[in-house]
Order: sequence, then structure tokens, then C-alpha cells
Amino acid sequence: MSFLISNAVASIDPPSQSSPYSMLVMLIFFGLIFYFIILRPQQKRALLHKTLISSISKGDEVLTTGGLVGSVKKVTDSGYIFIALNETNVVLIKRDFVAAVLPRGTIKAL
Repeated sequence: MSFLISNAVASIDPPSQSSPYSMLVMLIFFGLIFYFIILRPQQKRALLHKTLISSISKGDEVLTTGGLVGSVKKVTDSGYIFIALNETNVVLIKRDFVAAVLPRGTIKAL
């Protein structure tokens, strides 16, 4: 009759219990992976952008997130800048929308 009962069911050994701390160790491990792969690089990029925005001054050539390239004519204290696209067009944008400060002479090279 023993051929009807499998060895796994007929086993008299109790099932092995895993440590309750193994789940905690896995959560901490995945938390560290999340921090070093996602959060830390994002914080570095935000810090670099913040220093870029604070360094904008009159005469800088900038590229906006909308794709406009121009020269900064005036920087206001309220967080806005005036960008001259050419001799006749001046645009007012928020300082946060500057994507990059270009080297001097870039506009003339375009």
C-alpha cells in the first residue's frame, strides 16, 4: 500500500522554517539597491541643475528646455530671466527652464 503515498507526504521530518530575519534582510538589500540606482543619481542631477540655475548671469548664452537658444539680457530677483533670441526678440522665461549654459560664441557659430 506504500506505493499510493508519495515519499514527500509520508515524510516524518517537520518542514524546515526559514529565519524571520531573512525577509528583513531582503527588504534592506532591495532598499539599498533602490537608493543607489535611482535616488542617489537623481539627487546629484538635481543639485547640478540647481547650481547651474544659480550661476546664470547677464551675457550668458543659454539653451532652454523648450529648445530656445539665446543670450541672457537681464536676471530678475523673482526667478525670471530675459533672453534675447536675436536683436529684436526678447523672451521672458522662468529660470528653472534653462537646460544648459552654452559656451560663449555658440550662437554666432549656429
